[in-house]
Amino acid sequence: MAVVVVGTQWGDEAKGKITDFLAEKADVIIRFQGGTNAGHTITVGEEIYKFHLIPSGILYPKKDCIIGNGVVIDPRALVQEIEGLQKRGLSLQALKLSDRAHLIMPYHQKLDELEEERRGAKQIGTTRRGIGPAYMDKITRRGIRVADFINEVTLREKLTLILKEKNELLTKIYKAEPFSLEKMLKEFISYIPVIKPLVVDTTLFIHQAREQGKKLLFEGAQGTMLDMDHGTYPYVTSSNPIAGGAAAGSGIAPAYLDTVVGVVKAYTTRVGDGPFVTELEGDTGQRIREVGKEYGTTTGRPRRIGWLDMVVLRHANRINGLKYIVITLLDVLTGIETLRICTGYLYRGKIISHIPANLQELEECEPVYEDLPGWQEDISKIEEFGDFPWQTKSYVKRVADLLGVEVAIVSVGPRRNQTKVLQDVFE
Repeated sequence: MAVVVVGTQWGDEAKGKITDFLAEKADVIIRFQGGTNAGHTITVGEEIYKFHLIPSGILYPKKDCIIGNGVVIDPRALVQEIEGLQKRGLSLQALKLSDRAHLIMPYHQKLDELEEERRGAKQIGTTRRGIGPAYMDKITRRGIRVADFINEVTLREKLTLILKEKNELLTKIYKAEPFSLEKMLKEFISYIPVIKPLVVDTTLFIHQAREQGKKLLFEGAQGTMLDMDHGTYPYVTSSNPIAGGAAAGSGIAPAYLDTVVGVVKAYTTRVGDGPFVTELEGDTGQRIREVGKEYGTTTGRPRRIGWLDMVVLRHANRINGLKYIVITLLDVLTGIETLRICTGYLYRGKIISHIPANLQELEECEPVYEDLPGWQEDISKIEEFGDFPWQTKSYVKRVADLLGVEVAIVSVGPRRNQTKVLQDVFE
């Protein structure tokens, strides 16, 4: 059984919490794309954990957690994350890293920063963590893979050739300082003893786990609207965080992916620039931001806030083939008298239900809203979904009806016990 968890909006839908929750029933948890630009926050009791590269299932002992080949790895950040978790008493013996994953190197981060500054007012809003340049080197066959990194001879050979090119680019085009080969080698070789024991052929491991009848849980980073191909390009990430990316980013055959679960925030947020049809600028948006603590896990940037957008969710459903949805942060909407759901876009006098690829057209779109009554009761402490206020249940039902997808889970807070299961996604 293989379940894929994806974000249906612009990321930050609380996928980390949902992956952590579902991981209790899974045997193997696989992260399949993205890099340190991702931030997954998980609350267990009074403890708060923030993950960037390590799969969210790591908090369960004896669960195999895999960083797949589709992830780009910053060795420095990975070692810091490993050592930070070990200091908190967590065992990482079940963590595995694909030998085919590509590395993020210091020159990727520097080029990310320089290129973003060069764009000026037309910045994309990247995290400046080197994600895009690392994927670019992967595609142009200039990348360094984990299998190369853990072999000092191969690492020196590859880095010697690559730095010659990167330093020329840095000094001649950007007028920046070059990197020292020996200094970089010394630093990165020091990470090998920590990382090398984790490295395996994860594609083979996943295949064997599936043949043994184990339950596989695939964890995506970011969200559908940040997909390189199907998001609001160019204001997107550098990989494919959609369900199809799980196959390419882990090595499992697409035919073996059984169920796709889409995580839906009860409202909409996005970080960075780009069109945002349902964006709220006034007091309601600021209230949602503060109550929902809508600030980036990785960057700390305030997230832009908007009403729930069904055009976006339908787009995500078409691309991902959702069997179930999980509605998160429903408690954040408590106290708002009237809630709005965008059911379509008004574009040049016509109602459309799709997202235009041309961003100028998308900028012209205006939201068409359906209003629903809000609720005043604190739902974060209610034990059973059936005991929720009728307005809350009506909101959930309306989202499901408009999307045509069954709701499996409703989340009303960051803790595991604030998760209400309506349907077992592993059945």
